[in-house]
Amino acid sequence: MKAFLLYKDRDFHPDARWSANDSALHKDLDLGRLISAMAAGDDYVADVAQLVLRAPLTAVEDIEYRQHVLMDVLENTAVVRDLYALASETIAAERKIYRSLFSHSPSSILRQSIQSLEMMAAVLERLRSICRNAQEGFHSPGFRRFLDMVLKEVDETYLAEINEHLRRLRFRNGMLIAASLGRANKGTNYTLSNPGPDNRNWLQRLSGKGKESYTFRLNDRDEAGFRALGELEGQGLDLAANVLTQSDDHIMNFIKMLRQELAFHVGCINLEAALLSAGAPLCFPKPEAESAMACSARDLRDVSLTVGQRGEVVGNNINADGKSLIMITGANEGGKSTFLRSLGTAQLMMQCGMFVCAQYFGADLVSGIYSHYKREEDASLKSGKLDEELVRMSAIADTAKAHAMVLFNESFSSTNEREGTAIARDIIRALVDSGMRVVFVTHFYELGEDVDALHTSGPCS
Repeated sequence: MKAFLLYKDRDFHPDARWSANDSALHKDLDLGRLISAMAAGDDYVADVAQLVLRAPLTAVEDIEYRQHVLMDVLENTAVVRDLYALASETIAAERKIYRSLFSHSPSSILRQSIQSLEMMAAVLERLRSICRNAQEGFHSPGFRRFLDMVLKEVDETYLAEINEHLRRLRFRNGMLIAASLGRANKGTNYTLSNPGPDNRNWLQRLSGKGKESYTFRLNDRDEAGFRALGELEGQGLDLAANVLTQSDDHIMNFIKMLRQELAFHVGCINLEAALLSAGAPLCFPKPEAESAMACSARDLRDVSLTVGQRGEVVGNNINADGKSLIMITGANEGGKSTFLRSLGTAQLMMQCGMFVCAQYFGADLVSGIYSHYKREEDASLKSGKLDEELVRMSAIADTAKAHAMVLFNESFSSTNEREGTAIARDIIRALVDSGMRVVFVTHFYELGEDVDALHTSGPCS
C-alpha cells in the first residue's frame, strides 16, 4: 500500500545530508520561524517540514499535484488531523509492544507479532471507517486515489481473514507440527501444519474424547525435556514467525509513511491558521516552466516576519516577468532585506507545493535557490571578511546550475564601494549569462545605476 500524498508516483524519501547551502538558506530566509509556525509544538511535524523545504520540486505537474492535495487538506482539516493522530498513536503503541520483547526465540517473536497485528487490524478498521466517511469531501486526484486504495485493499474480507489467521495462531487447541526423518532418524523439515476441521460428533466433543494418537507426557521436573520440546517448537514456528513479522513490518511501514506525508500537510494547516490570524493574504501560486522567465507578485509579504510579529506587515508588488536580474536599492531600514527574504521564501514555498503569503504570486521554476548574505564579524575567521565572502561565492558557483536563483544581500560591502562594485558586476554578469536569476540588494550607488551594463543577452529590472 502506498499513500502518494506528496508525489504522484513515489514515496517521500528525504535526503538526510545537510549541505552548506541548506544551512545558509535556512538562516538567511529565517526558515526557523516558518517551520516553528508549521510545527505548532509538534517536533515530528517540524522535522518533516524541514526535510520537505530542503527538497523543492522542479516540475510544474508535480507542484500542481501537491497543490491540489493541499487544497483538499485545507478543506478537510478535521479528517486530516484524525488520520495523522491515528498514525501517530499506532507508531507509539507499536514501540511499547516491541520494547517488551526480551527473548528472540521464534515463539516469543510470534507472540509479539500476533499482538502487534491484532492492534494493526483494529487500526486498519478505524482507517477504513475514516476514509469511508470522508469520501465526499475530497476531490484531488492524490487524495481520491488514497481513499479508493484504502477502501479497496482494506475491505471487510481482508480484515476478517487477518483476524481468522491470528485466532488460529493463538493455538488455543494445541499446535500441530509435521517433520521428516533425516539421517540417523533425526527430525528434519519441521513445519507448522493446519490441524484441519474438527470432525468429531457432538457426543465425542461432549465426552472430551479426541482423535487416536500416540502421546507422551513430560514430568513437571524434566527441565531437559522441556528445553528439547521448546527447541522442536521453535523449529516448527520459525517460518510462521518470520512471515508474520514481515506482514507486521509491511503494514507498519505504510503507517509510518502515511504519518510522514500527513505531517507536512498538518504543518500547512497550522501555518495557514497562523497567517490568517495575523490578517495576511494567502494564495496558491502559479508555477511556470523554466523558459517562461516569469516573476510577479501582488501584496507579497515575508512569512517569518508575519508569523513573528503582532502588527500588520506591509506587502510589496513586483513585476519582473522576462527579467533575469532584479536590483534592489534604497535607504537603510527601508525593507530591502525583508523584500528579498519574502521573494526567496515565496519561491521556495511554491516549489514545495505550498500556498504563499500574497494576494498573487507567479514565477518560473528554478533549479535551486542559493543565498549570499553579508555576515557579521566573526572572531573565529582565519581570513578577512572579503575573503570569506569570495569563498562562499566560489562554493555557490561550483554547485549552481542554469535556471538557479541566487539571492544577494549587501554582498561584497566589506570592501570599499569601487572595489565591491567591480567584484559584484563581474559575478552578476557571469551568473546572468549562465541563465540564472539574480536578485541583488545593495547600497552601492554605482552598482545600482549600472543595471543595463550588467546583462549582455537580455533585460534587467
